[in-house]
Amino acid sequence: MLRIPLTVLALFCALQFASAQETTVAPTVTVAPQVEDVVAPYDEKLLRIAEVLGSIHVLRDICGAKEGNKWRDVMSELIASEEPGAKRKARMIARFNRGFNAFNQTYTNCTPSALTAAERYRLEAIRLSEQISSRYGR
Repeated sequence: MLRIPLTVLALFCALQFASAQETTVAPTVTVAPQVEDVVAPYDEKLLRIAEVLGSIHVLRDICGAKEGNKWRDVMSELIASEEPGAKRKARMIARFNRGFNAFNQTYTNCTPSALTAAERYRLEAIRLSEQISSRYGR
């Protein structure tokens, strides 16, 4: 049975990066940028993690892990920790759904290749989380 170490969940929670930048609108007035405008430098890796979580959600369920909504919950925690604007949040959800749909349409039964894919994705999620945390973490 595959298990994601608790450190991966801790890494997800550590991805809280708030932007404190201000943009000058007039010589005496400043306003914070719209959340929609904020794009984190690690977004491509973050979006890949979202897609991987969607894939793992399907693969683990098909292979009888009986984890319920564990991977959706991890995705929800990831979104909450990022506090994304509407467009960024939609991109994250779309990538989760893309990973989910790709494997939901491919596998109906647990096979050796499904188990291999789940393990590879698990390792990829750990690697990406560690890369983001080590480069951008506080």
